[in-house]
Amino acid sequence: MNQQKLLDILTGVDNRIAVLEEQLANPAVISDVNLMRKTSREYKKLNELIGFRERYRELIKQIAEDKELAGSDDTEIAQIIADELPKLQDEREKLEQKILSHLVPSDPSDGRPVIVEIRAGTGGNEAALFAGELFRMYSRYAEEHSWKIEVIDSNETELGGVKEIIFVITAADVYEKMRFESGVHRVQRVPVTESGGRIHTSAASVAVLPEVPQEEIDIRTDDLKIDTYRASGAGGQHVNKTDSAVRITHIPTGIVVTCQAERSQHKNRAMAMRILKSKIAELTRAEHAQKTASKRKIQVGSGDRSEKIRTYNFPQNRITDHRIGYTAYNLNYAIDGVLDELFDALQAAWAEDILSEL
Repeated sequence: MNQQKLLDILTGVDNRIAVLEEQLANPAVISDVNLMRKTSREYKKLNELIGFRERYRELIKQIAEDKELAGSDDTEIAQIIADELPKLQDEREKLEQKILSHLVPSDPSDGRPVIVEIRAGTGGNEAALFAGELFRMYSRYAEEHSWKIEVIDSNETELGGVKEIIFVITAADVYEKMRFESGVHRVQRVPVTESGGRIHTSAASVAVLPEVPQEEIDIRTDDLKIDTYRASGAGGQHVNKTDSAVRITHIPTGIVVTCQAERSQHKNRAMAMRILKSKIAELTRAEHAQKTASKRKIQVGSGDRSEKIRTYNFPQNRITDHRIGYTAYNLNYAIDGVLDELFDALQAAWAEDILSEL
């Protein structure tokens, strides 16, 4: 999106803020908890946009002035401009990403917890190790942003990897950040089990589901097949002597959900039902997304878990998101949970597509 178009959009922010201020003072809005929460969230985002807008205008002005001085005969001034201009342009690009992500209309799932599933794919033990690293990557990002993580189910390997792990993340902005993570994540590196020093390619799949309010979906008891079994840890070692683990099969869709995180069968069953309802809701979202967003760079709720979305190349210290052409040589930081730059780029690309449609 060009600068002038973005500035034109930002000019209308003041009018929208005035409308929201009237709504926030309206007793009908105040008495409706969900409407009040939604309105307050939009009001906060637009107020942040005011600060972004002013800095954006300053940067455009500074960059234009620097470009005029770039050809100066004064070598000292020319050198100062040569050092300053790239920094200003980089700041402008990053600020544009933040502005775009703030402009995108709110999603009904914003503010809800998300259920994340990570499964090892092709690559055997190396894929399981990588799946474990993806979980640690998200965990460190969550810790840095004060998100709460609750592990629901996991199947660990003896080498310290995971064949599968399911967990819930709770935070006000978690869906907004994590919704673009669904798909196949590919890793290229020399595995710890490789003695010849050859680079291998392995993969793990990630699925991110916003949790739906339990009252939104009604499931008939006759449509469920519920099994109980003993929870177990790595290598088949039992961690519980009772049949506390739960497996629920939704017969009409064939969706299977397991949970063994709690010692209580009742708690595991309740958690499994939370996951099941979110997965059923995801089917509807996926069908709708495929019909309405086929031309977007990034699909949210597309249901396509086979799409290769990102490559983590350790020898080159490179992380690449194939959907938006993003490449950075800071994999050592990203795998340690420093993901804000990547997440901002994804949100900006998504916002630009949405705004173009609007």
